[in-house]
Amino acid sequence: MIPGVDGRDIEAILAPQGARRQPLAGFDDDYADIVDYILRCTFRIWEQKDVGLIETHYAPDCPIHLMSGEAAGLQGVIDGTLRTLGGFPDRTLIGEAVIWSGDEANGYLSSHRITSTGTNWGGSELGPATGRRVAFTTIADCLCRENLIVEEWLVRDNSSIVWQMGLDPVSVARAQAEMDRASSASPAAWRVAAMDRVRSTPVSGFPNGSWPDIMRNPESWAAAFVDRVLDHRRFSLLRDIYPPNVRVHAPGGRELFGHGEALGWWTALLGSFGNARVRADHISHQPRADGGLEIALRWELAGTHDGPALYGAPSGRDCYVLAVTHWRVDAGRVVEEWTVFDEIALLRQIEGGL
Repeated sequence: MIPGVDGRDIEAILAPQGARRQPLAGFDDDYADIVDYILRCTFRIWEQKDVGLIETHYAPDCPIHLMSGEAAGLQGVIDGTLRTLGGFPDRTLIGEAVIWSGDEANGYLSSHRITSTGTNWGGSELGPATGRRVAFTTIADCLCRENLIVEEWLVRDNSSIVWQMGLDPVSVARAQAEMDRASSASPAAWRVAAMDRVRSTPVSGFPNGSWPDIMRNPESWAAAFVDRVLDHRRFSLLRDIYPPNVRVHAPGGRELFGHGEALGWWTALLGSFGNARVRADHISHQPRADGGLEIALRWELAGTHDGPALYGAPSGRDCYVLAVTHWRVDAGRVVEEWTVFDEIALLRQIEGGL
């Protein structure tokens, strides 16, 4: 079993790991497994500020998928890292989970959940320096082959950062949208293509029957979550998978507890985009040392902003969401959930940007 993150001290994670625990053709010799690779190179690049190491750990044409736009190329990764460090130069990253899948031949896909802390000493894409201390969640899904990240899907709780900076998320998004409209009169081609991809996913029949066994077949279970709960709006089924004391961490730094708040969050999100379709992109899962399970689901949503529940008066604009959800499973039920997407980018779309 490849060691996970939970319960391991950073000194133990960064200590030499000895012999390889899984096949890693082409990877540097000091990486013992894919979890070790992700944690160790992240620490070197961000904590030790060895930004140049990106040159040996990202493919030259690596595509980066974000809700604020698509990017490709090594220099873009380096520039983005420098901009983030410029705004939060003391940023500290604490790895909370690396939920992986794949193999040496096809590549390993890691879903790396991080809690970051830092002080906003410099200007950033979110606004001018405020001197405020922030903490936020990021999830990076990375496809890795031969020591290189060859594709990445990055989601960050930017609205939580903005709130903690003392700024208004709508005002920040509106300013970004104004710049978008000044340069283009129509939605970006990448976003149109993403929404078309989601909307072209075949619609399933009305889902009935029992849930797949989450411990025996977590991939089928996660696919059923998207189909039954999100795409068919059967929110009451969440009571089958959540215990009464479930904890849900949602965008904007929302901390939710129990059935009522958890069901209310999902209902409000989908109710804000009444015709939304939801598509599962990738599912990973790994056992936990305590006998439980970790599951990672990357998903997309495309819908029209026609409800006022979360994001203000309906704008009638088509919107796209790229999100990752992590679940911690104990005794066959989800005891904790993290869902991350960029609400600033979503508000920017609602304001007529991107």
